Amino acid sequence: MSLERSIALRYLVSKRQLGLVTIISFISVVGVTIGVAALVIVLSVFNGFGGLVTSILVNFDPHVRVEFPKKGEAGAYAPLVKFAQTQSELRGISSFAVGKAVVVSRNLNRVINVKGIEADKVGSVSGLGENIVLGSLDFSGTRKNGIVLGMALADRLGAVVGDTVSVVSLAGSETALLQLGQPLIRRFHVVGIYESNNKDYDSYYAFVSLPAAQSLLEMGNSVSGLEIRLRSINQSDQFKRLIMKEFGDRFRVLTWYDLHKDLYSVMTVERWMAYIILSLIIGVASFNLLGSLTMSVVEKTRDVGILKAMGATNKSIIKIFMFEGVLVGVLGSVLGLLLGLFVVWLQDRFHLFPLDPTVYIIPAIPVEVHVLDLITIAVTAIVLCSLAALYPARRAASFVPVEAIRWE
Repeated sequence: MSLERSIALRYLVSKRQLGLVTIISFISVVGVTIGVAALVIVLSVFNGFGGLVTSILVNFDPHVRVEFPKKGEAGAYAPLVKFAQTQSELRGISSFAVGKAVVVSRNLNRVINVKGIEADKVGSVSGLGENIVLGSLDFSGTRKNGIVLGMALADRLGAVVGDTVSVVSLAGSETALLQLGQPLIRRFHVVGIYESNNKDYDSYYAFVSLPAAQSLLEMGNSVSGLEIRLRSINQSDQFKRLIMKEFGDRFRVLTWYDLHKDLYSVMTVERWMAYIILSLIIGVASFNLLGSLTMSVVEKTRDVGILKAMGATNKSIIKIFMFEGVLVGVLGSVLGLLLGLFVVWLQDRFHLFPLDPTVYIIPAIPVEVHVLDLITIAVTAIVLCSLAALYPARRAASFVPVEAIRWE
């Protein structure tokens, strides 16, 4: 151990010993510990909810969606399908058609998105089939005019499996009105009801067969795009870059993150705000450290004078007091990380903070620890404590040896 570190440690435990730190530094260490622990716990909760949201969305959405700027005929996207099928990370690919419509049942109506899917392929790109709670996802045979409604939408319309609903296409409705014509109306039989736990889907999306959607939306043989599922969600950005490199801007390529970018942007802002606010706890502790080190510099004026008279350089004096600040930051970070991780473990294992199962889809507040968060928190605490030690260290280094010894 260097001379500077040895002296710094001696200063920290020089009087009224309380474990590894002195009374004068104890409050600083406690403050840093509380701040670090609070950050670990809160960010773990944010990570938990973020992971939950992602699992819900990705379970229902494709990993990559390719949208065509214009109505795409089958031949127009055949090269894209062929290209995607040559990629080892591909798990499934399916075409879809989507458009606005009004669904009517028992004098109740709602504007929705009608999405046409390939029922035999949708299971490879989406978890729709796994989320069917009533009926089935079957558009074969006599069920070719079947429709699958979201749970919230079915409740809004008072519809159940076996009912018949009318769907009014909004595609070309403006032209029909100007020509005093009648918009296109189709009748569908409710063959299934799904629940995705996503309000946007459950309230505003209905699924029909791809041919039925193309007929309703007057698309002919065209489709709106392709939905792709990969072996891992982490391959989405790379797959998007491959498509854009191969086809340029011919298609609009969206990953699962892009599909819900606004939601994730809000979550990111909230997370950063929580991080900044809770970092103020560490900031307050670092101000307390600044005060305690300034007092220490005053008390050790004679010692500093003697050290400089014996040949210690200004750099050595600065190192002594800087190391005190770093040591408080490191000690507070270690204790805070241990405390925060212990609380997170208790929540994950024993559900200290449960949620009402009749209201929420999970039994307790979710938590998820990211190693990068732990590193960021620890570095923040150490940096703030080091900055707090900078002024007292520079002040101590400015002492003139003779005057320091004389006036002590």
